[in-house]
Amino acid sequence: MLSPLLVMTVTAGTAIAPDGVRIRYETSGKGRPALVLVHCWTCDHSFWQAQIPRLAKSHQVVTLDLAGHGRSGRTRKDYTMPAFGRDVQAVADALKLDHMVLVGHSMGGSVIMAAAKRLDGRVVGLVPVDTLLDVEQSSDPKETDEAMARMQADYPGQTTAFIRQYLFASTTPPAVADRILAQTTSFPPEIAISALRNNWTYKAAPAFDGVKVPIVAVNGDRFPTNFEANRRHAPQFDALIMKGVGHYPMLEDPARFGDLLDEALRKIDADRRK
Repeated sequence: MLSPLLVMTVTAGTAIAPDGVRIRYETSGKGRPALVLVHCWTCDHSFWQAQIPRLAKSHQVVTLDLAGHGRSGRTRKDYTMPAFGRDVQAVADALKLDHMVLVGHSMGGSVIMAAAKRLDGRVVGLVPVDTLLDVEQSSDPKETDEAMARMQADYPGQTTAFIRQYLFASTTPPAVADRILAQTTSFPPEIAISALRNNWTYKAAPAFDGVKVPIVAVNGDRFPTNFEANRRHAPQFDALIMKGVGHYPMLEDPARFGDLLDEALRKIDADRRK
């Protein structure tokens, strides 16, 4: 029997963001709602690869490279969350998606919040992945400035230290760690620093305030999810906790993550039908 990877048809395309940046995307499968998978900081669409064959059996699955990432254009001056949200909107418009769930990992969580605001009425659910653990938590401007200055002075060294301290767990497979570190340390520093600064300073609580569709996160347990704080801004917020992984669950344990993603999608569907 042929592997699903061999029989799945993948179509690639390019959308144009409002500021003229070319946004590359891939789509496969059929079925509503469409699932739009948004990657993390310094990553790309390939981080979702292990999830696509299963999801594409019953959904149209869309992955994209945000501006500055992967095969998309790098001419943007400031890599903000609203601008990334417009990247997602450009892809949704190009594919004429009118009924979709947005899935966003890490920085992608802020991106899907920004995109949902622009796609009002077309988004039926949101799945943040190991992100937006406490939307009331905010970064200290002075500490952010100091961290960005250190990155500008020694981007490879500082990003390696940051990722090893905060994003990996003892269970993170060495091959995954090597892949993440290689990709991040070779990423254009000016784009990485702009995106990271804007992600850290993004105000998630007001974004939650405006969301009425179901939000079901899939979060790790390395840092706690503040259900109470998040529900003050979005009472419909829920989260499934994946134990014993670092910050990259779709790479660290694809099968277990896939099961939880399926459960999150089922919960969104059930919540919508209430």
